[in-house]
Amino acid sequence: TMSSRVEVEKQRQEEGTARHFLAEMLHRGAIGLLRGIKVADQETGISPPRLSALSVLVFGGPQSLVSLASAEGVKPPTMSKLVAELEGIGLVAKSPDPNDGRGLVIAATRQGKKIMLAGRDRRLALLKDRLAGLTDREIARLEAAAPILLKLARREP
Repeated sequence: TMSSRVEVEKQRQEEGTARHFLAEMLHRGAIGLLRGIKVADQETGISPPRLSALSVLVFGGPQSLVSLASAEGVKPPTMSKLVAELEGIGLVAKSPDPNDGRGLVIAATRQGKKIMLAGRDRRLALLKDRLAGLTDREIARLEAAAPILLKLARREP
């Protein structure tokens, strides 16, 4: 009937509005958290693009230049420059690719891992400080939502 179609359309609009509101809140929360903990990364003195590439290597393991560029969403020549800069300051090292005689594998050095892990520890400390201001109930709700947030973070657009 006409009234049931109107009700269904009204419900769809309300769901769309609720999802838009949720998306907006998640966006604001994520941006706010990132800005709040970005201070920890700035303390390293390493630029955000370099830190990001180093993070992929520390937490994802050694990779080819093409794989690293793809993970970072940049073209190989751009990544080649970043890798050269990281290699110049002793944070990554290149070695021959055992599976491709012409290719190279890029890996974080011990110093690169040390810097990245120290940065992660600083970020976690900042987050723990923020969590300390929450109630037990809020903590429980965040614990329940954390796996869902991780699922959203892994999902490709």
